[in-house]
Amino acid sequence: MSDIIQHWDKAFENRARLAIMSILMVTDWADFNRFKEQLDMTDGNLASHLSALEKAAYIEVRKSFIGKKPNTSYRVTAAGKKAFKQHLQSLEKFLRNQG
Repeated sequence: MSDIIQHWDKAFENRARLAIMSILMVTDWADFNRFKEQLDMTDGNLASHLSALEKAAYIEVRKSFIGKKPNTSYRVTAAGKKAFKQHLQSLEKFLRNQG
């Protein structure tokens, strides 16, 4: 196995997690409904991917209320930014070496 592939982060192997991180890299906070709408995912599926990223300490969660409605928002952590950038750089390096 290529040394480059070994540096890919398993947390980002799933396309849903890759998409979640991509959204969070360009915004301060994103709420659950935004992810649900943009990614067209079920509540349970989305929640499990968000939970996995939270467990890896790549995202943080903020629970609040908007009026009387609960609102859960997410943002990428410093560790998440670093890991995601390294993952993308490794993918880019791999692609450059394939030509």
